[in-house]
Amino acid sequence: MIEVRNVRKIHQSGETEVQALQGVSCQFPGQKFSFILGPSGSGKSTLLYLMGALDTPSAGEIFVQNRSLSTLSQNERDLYRREKVGFVFQNFNLLKNLNALENVLAPYLPQGVTADQRQRAEALLQQVGLGNRITHRPSQLSGGEQQRVAIARALLKRPLLILADEPTGELDTRTGKEIFDCLREMSAEYKTTVVIVTHDERYIRDTDFILRLRDGKVAEEEAFEPVE
Repeated sequence: MIEVRNVRKIHQSGETEVQALQGVSCQFPGQKFSFILGPSGSGKSTLLYLMGALDTPSAGEIFVQNRSLSTLSQNERDLYRREKVGFVFQNFNLLKNLNALENVLAPYLPQGVTADQRQRAEALLQQVGLGNRITHRPSQLSGGEQQRVAIARALLKRPLLILADEPTGELDTRTGKEIFDCLREMSAEYKTTVVIVTHDERYIRDTDFILRLRDGKVAEEEAFEPVE
């Protein structure tokens, strides 16, 4: 579903070049959970952002459904992000002045929200267990509830791909498990490919694909084997 071919990414910091990715090649399977693991500074988030077309590689190519992201025009990149990719971040990225329903609908507010979109947003909030919190603003929601709003927002577009960067980094263990259970249930229903950057391996299952990075390079690709 996603193929990464010899991708390099160099960040300029003053006169210094930082090589975030150094020739990474890998494949992520479609309609499955994949995890990108590695220590801080290994290039995990950089690779995730490149797959979401939030940034561009310094060299190499990323193919999604056999189409290279580098061949997309700026308008096509915007359309890819808006319609094909759902993003879930550690800090939730909710708008404080909007309630839960409005935050789910936020990507569509500038163009105007249709009745179908509003109905689907309400249904998604019901599915993630927030049916009675629709009119609550972020300050009235727990961290786990805010992340559920973010998941509903990501799924509203029925995305091809969900990219999550440390989605449970701000949550306790029990709430983190609930968030992963919610993500798995929803991705199975919507047949969505999910790629997650995390430091925490507790939520990985034996059916998941794992890519380990170290110093901007692939350290290992594996199917997860739980510790006995």
